[in-house]
Amino acid sequence: MMGASDGIIAGYDGSPGAEQALRWAVREARERRMELTICLAWAPQYLAVLGEPSVYDLARCKGEQVLAQGCKHAESLLGPGMVRSVLAQGQAAQVLCERSAGAKVTAVGSRGNGGMPGLRTGSVASEVAACGHGPVVVVRGEWAVADHAPRPVAVGLDQSPGSQAAIAFAVQEARLHKVPLMAVCALCDAPALLGGAERLEADFSHDMALLEKTHPDLSVLQQVAQGSPRTALLEAARKAQLLVVGCRGRGGVRGMNLGSVAQGVMDCAPCPVAVIHQPGA
Repeated sequence: MMGASDGIIAGYDGSPGAEQALRWAVREARERRMELTICLAWAPQYLAVLGEPSVYDLARCKGEQVLAQGCKHAESLLGPGMVRSVLAQGQAAQVLCERSAGAKVTAVGSRGNGGMPGLRTGSVASEVAACGHGPVVVVRGEWAVADHAPRPVAVGLDQSPGSQAAIAFAVQEARLHKVPLMAVCALCDAPALLGGAERLEADFSHDMALLEKTHPDLSVLQQVAQGSPRTALLEAARKAQLLVVGCRGRGGVRGMNLGSVAQGVMDCAPCPVAVIHQPGA
């Protein structure tokens, strides 16, 4: 059964990217004091065409072994009763998109097993980021550097509905991990109207003032950039433990689930990227 009880979900297939996503998800579950669900998806319909039951059984057994390996590591850090495993039938992206509807956060590695060479972000991660529900974190790069102060949480803001959902999650993450919030506004993303950049900057300053008033315990760092959103966000990501963006900004092609800025930073950021989907969208 899937639902709110899924807590934090980690997509897992035993690959290096999945191991990285699992480590991030374990930390998130520990900080939130939530159950962690480790999910491995397999597609037995492809094995059925071979007509060999032994191949089917072997593949299922292998999946169970991989899951057991991931659960053992997670339980050693979270404790008994805080980790459960799900061996789900179906395509990995479809399974994770469906389960994300009942999760607080869904974490996936930037690349899994069997990815196409040359892709910076694997097909499963891209599809879950585009079509999933709620916060989907594509785990890549570094988020905790030994012997260094914890890095801030960075968030891109452009006054779009998506960025409003992003700031809410970013504030939650910054407070959860007791780090500053780095809010980034790129004026190149302003509406193509006279005075659009000035209005965007004024709205950004107003929102930051309200944020500081609402959360006086939160250290807020403001960055207003003249360049493109992608460039500004990737620069901020160099200093951050997590980069948070809305799935779509104010522009983009109608009908696209994932905007070009979100896709761009997801492919190139040196830290995990959280792509936020608006509730009910």
